[in-house]
Amino acid sequence: MKKTAAVHRGSGNVFEDLGTSAPDEDLAKAELVARVAQTISARGLTQSAAARMLGIDQPKVSALVRGRLAGFSIERLMRFLAALGSDVDIVVRARTRGRGRLRVASA
Repeated sequence: MKKTAAVHRGSGNVFEDLGTSAPDEDLAKAELVARVAQTISARGLTQSAAARMLGIDQPKVSALVRGRLAGFSIERLMRFLAALGSDVDIVVRARTRGRGRLRVASA
């Protein structure tokens, strides 16, 4: 008889489920990286052309579009989006209870 593995409901944040030290930040970075990669693709840019626009070298663009988060801060990723022609808005909302959260929303 085949054994069935236990199923656990995820939190909605894979980085939290993996136990990273800063899961909200990691998820925000992943979402920003995905948006940068989508924008590069939608604009039909080569990695070399994107590198010139972003002020980085082509291997770093390659790492970005492959979803590698290391070496890219949230602030830097937001600057990349602005350089690619996206508006980046930061909204701060007060909460009455509990800890606040960091998230990225795309329009």
